[in-house]
Amino acid sequence: MGFSKYCAKPTIVDGIRFASKAESRRYCELKNLDRAGVISALTLQPKFPLEVKGVKVCTYIGDFSYVENGKLVIEDVKGVKTDAYKIKRKLLLALQPDLDHREVTTRPRQSGRNLPAEVREVFREANRRRG
Repeated sequence: MGFSKYCAKPTIVDGIRFASKAESRRYCELKNLDRAGVISALTLQPKFPLEVKGVKVCTYIGDFSYVENGKLVIEDVKGVKTDAYKIKRKLLLALQPDLDHREVTTRPRQSGRNLPAEVREVFREANRRRG
């Protein structure tokens, strides 16, 4: 298996091909939550036709859907938020405002704010030497 356009490595778990390692990891987490009874009705690649005034505009395909506390949850594992994804997500939420949509990011942002002062100083010194 090669890498995708956004450097995600396709991975197979339980005979299911996932677009990235992050997506396959999230599947394993959700599968465990399903077994534990925290969530139910775990579904992969749920499809939502997006229609405006009876005209189908496009289809939103999430990574996962499940029921949590009686409410339908849609999840997307995202490393890169494409323009098409952003538009489809906004349209989905505009058409179904009660839907619980969650984004699971694959790359935590590292601003340095939560690092100890000593560690920040090491980074500053390294940047000075490079600069």
